[in-house]
Amino acid sequence: MRRIVIAGGTGFLGSILVRHFSERDQVTILTRGKSKVKNGIEYIHWDGRTVGLWSNILEHADVVVNLNGKSVDCRYTDKNKQLIYSTRLDSTAAIGQAILKCVSPPKLWINASSATIYRHSLDREMDEYAGEIGSGFSVDVCQKWEAVFDRFDLPNTRKVVLRTGIVFGKSGGPLKPLIALARIGLGGKHGGGNQYFSWLHETDFAGIVSFIIDNNGAQGVYNATVTAPVTNIEVMRAIRQGPGVSFGVPMSRRLLKFGAFLIRTETELILKSRRVVPKRLLESGYQFKFDKIDDAIASFL
Repeated sequence: MRRIVIAGGTGFLGSILVRHFSERDQVTILTRGKSKVKNGIEYIHWDGRTVGLWSNILEHADVVVNLNGKSVDCRYTDKNKQLIYSTRLDSTAAIGQAILKCVSPPKLWINASSATIYRHSLDREMDEYAGEIGSGFSVDVCQKWEAVFDRFDLPNTRKVVLRTGIVFGKSGGPLKPLIALARIGLGGKHGGGNQYFSWLHETDFAGIVSFIIDNNGAQGVYNATVTAPVTNIEVMRAIRQGPGVSFGVPMSRRLLKFGAFLIRTETELILKSRRVVPKRLLESGYQFKFDKIDDAIASFL
């Protein structure tokens, strides 16, 4: 039985991994809540910033996965920006320092990043080899996040960065609110509609993590997205088609910005063109379970 430690295991992506691994592996979650054991899963308290007693759980662990970080589904106020940075950078630094202190360190450390690190791209696909890094707040977060991860030289621990796209899942992510909008007739294109959307089904998110764990040669940066990004027009058509809605009112950039202000979020997740592809995963032989947007959405209905 493998020992898998997940920081951020109570969040949306972490919950996907917990469900996937807990039936056959020993799963431990690093949490800011109280230490406890529930449904066979061990929860260990940590502050996400400093090395403490929690670090003992990393001894002899097979894998540590760090998904810790404040959600970017918020307004980019100064306070929220600071938290988006600190929760990612501090937790990564703490895990790296803890691994350095281990006598028998984890065999593998997977650290989250985001496909938003690449520039807004309408003209070409962005892979791990020739993808062009963008600019702005979200990109800077990713660059600094990966830089903290990269600074740790851990000869006995394999290291992987996952630049994950927008994940569709049952318990969170953007799919439920988008379907709800479609049901009331607001499932049209967003902005110009030609911006690309690099998505991933929750089954493949867990599958990719499992694939990387099993593939001892996997290290470095991997894009975790479907093989062929689709445009916003295609995404919204598929979302309308799922519940059988024939028409959706298009939403202009101005209306989207107003709506984002009302629900205390930003329009970047919708309007930035993410044309990101998983070249290294395909080279390694990973086979996607859901690579068509229609099939992915239908699986949740």
